[in-house]
Amino acid sequence: MEDGTSASLGYCGDTGIDDDVLQWDQRADCEVRQILDRIADKWSLLVIALLDKRSLRFTELRRAIDGVSQRMLTRTLRHLERDGLVSRTVHATVPPRVDYRLTPMGATLHSTINALVVWTEEHQNAIAAARAAYDERAAAERAAAEREAAEREAIARAALPPRR
Repeated sequence: MEDGTSASLGYCGDTGIDDDVLQWDQRADCEVRQILDRIADKWSLLVIALLDKRSLRFTELRRAIDGVSQRMLTRTLRHLERDGLVSRTVHATVPPRVDYRLTPMGATLHSTINALVVWTEEHQNAIAAARAAYDERAAAERAAAEREAAEREAIARAALPPRR
């Protein structure tokens, strides 16, 4: 084993380089990366946000989340339950009723997500302006490249003898 290498395969912490970003390792077996992938998923964020106020049934969640398929919502809820962020309660009724709610750990994640939403709301106009400026620059660059290509083609045609 190399010096500075952890014996734990899932460990992706600092190996001597003083750069926090490297802790978000790109290895597939990095647990931090796996957790970030899960909680940063758009469906997970929406489920966590919706479950903040109260428990909800599957059908209530599905109606509230525009565009989510039954399969994707089922997968998302299972993953969040496995990670300890959502609890699932099955009620012995006919038909069976299943409620989902945030666990205490899931509730702490909601406050973090809420901070991200607040930041997004505060900066949405600046982001829209940056996007518009970028799109303008990209369109201008494409137009300039097309003009240059047309000019090169015209020069090449003028230099070559006509085809017979």
